[in-house]
Amino acid sequence: MGRTYAGQTAEERADARRRQLLDAGLELLGTRGVAESTVRGVCDEAGLSTRFFYESFTSLDALALAVYDEAVDATITAVVEAVRGAGTSDAHREARAHAAIAAMVAALTDDPRRARVVLREASASTELAQRRQHTMQRFAAVITMLGHAEYGLPDGAAPIVPITAAFVAGGVSELMIAWVEGDVPIPRERLVEDCARLLIGIGDTARAIAGP
Repeated sequence: MGRTYAGQTAEERADARRRQLLDAGLELLGTRGVAESTVRGVCDEAGLSTRFFYESFTSLDALALAVYDEAVDATITAVVEAVRGAGTSDAHREARAHAAIAAMVAALTDDPRRARVVLREASASTELAQRRQHTMQRFAAVITMLGHAEYGLPDGAAPIVPITAAFVAGGVSELMIAWVEGDVPIPRERLVEDCARLLIGIGDTARAIAGP
């Protein structure tokens, strides 16, 4: 273990500085956007010198990816935990769908900065655009996992499974962008309720297509 200072090891201090930079990155990227953010601006927001920035990140793009990933990870975790806490019987299917959508909407939009980073800034750079594509694959994988559990389908049951997962992941993502931008002007409760009903309908249709 390294030397301690103010009760913290060098590694702990480095971790704390990285946390400060991530928080500052969320603030700037989530309020000004990638194009209007700089390494100096992030460091000023974090109260750190630029040398500490490069201790944790190689570039502003690297920080943006880390901020984006953290927001996405939190969203996926919230959705999975919400579904697992909504009951396990067939009678709870509607509750599980509602919980999944409500958790996703809350995780993405309760903090407007997170909504901007995930939904608007994901196309602000080549690196973020590539990460968004990977994120869609991650969401599709989560949907596939939950779908298998919901409908009792074995892995590789039918091509409709990955088709449905990609369809839902992409569709919900675009809907969230449209809703946040005001292009779908409906109350949050209505958004969650209607999306949950659509999710059940899509799942039931996919199950029927998959066959016995």
